[in-house]
Amino acid sequence: MIYILPFVAVLAGYVISRFLSPGNSVAFKLLLSLSGAYLLSVTVFELLPEVYRSNESHIGFFIMLGLLLQIILEFISKGVEHGHLHYSEKNGDFPLMLLISLSIHALLEGVPLNETGHLLHGVVIHKIPVAAILSVFLIHSKLSKVKGFLFLGIFALMTPLGSFLKAYFPEINQIAPYLNAMVIGIFLHVSTTILFEASKNHKFNASKLGVIILGILLAYFI
Repeated sequence: MIYILPFVAVLAGYVISRFLSPGNSVAFKLLLSLSGAYLLSVTVFELLPEVYRSNESHIGFFIMLGLLLQIILEFISKGVEHGHLHYSEKNGDFPLMLLISLSIHALLEGVPLNETGHLLHGVVIHKIPVAAILSVFLIHSKLSKVKGFLFLGIFALMTPLGSFLKAYFPEINQIAPYLNAMVIGIFLHVSTTILFEASKNHKFNASKLGVIILGILLAYFI
C-alpha cells in the first residue's frame, strides 16, 4: 500500500481537477484543511515522539533544517504544497524547477511512511489536493498532454521511491532518524500554512473549524 496509495492519490487529484475548480471550490478548501489538520496531528502524535525516542543527537536542528528546506522549496514551487500555484500558464516550457522542488518534497516524505500507517493516510490525503492544483495548472498550460502526464507520473513516483530507498538501502536507513526529523519540519510548515491560509482573510468559519477538529480526531483515534 505504501507504493500504491500515493499513485492513487495523484490519480484522484487529477479526477477532482476535471470536475471542480480547486481555487474556488468550498469543498476543495475544506479537503485542504482536513489534510492539513490530519497531517499536523499525525506528525505531533506519532512521528515527533518517534524521532526523539531514537536518542539521536541534534534532532531539533534537523527539524528546523527541514522547515527551512520547505521554505526554500516553496519559493521555487510557488506554494503548491499548501494549495496555491502562481506559475504562468502562458509559458509553454516544461516547468522543470517546479518538478524538481515537488520531487524533493515528495521523495523525503516517503522515507518515514513505513514507520506508521497513519502517516501514510496523512500523506495520501495531503497529496490529493496538491495533485488537483497541479493538474489544473497542467491542463490549462501550453504543455502537451504527454508532458503533462509525464510530470504527474514522476511526481507520483517520488514518494514510493523514498519508501523504497529507506527499505532497501542500509545507508539511507542509518540516517533515517535525521531524515524523519527533516520531514517533521517540512510537515509542520506545510500543515500550519494550510490551516492559516485556507480561509479568506485568515478567518476561521464553522465549517473549517469542524473539519480541522475532525482531522485531529481521526488522527488520534484511528
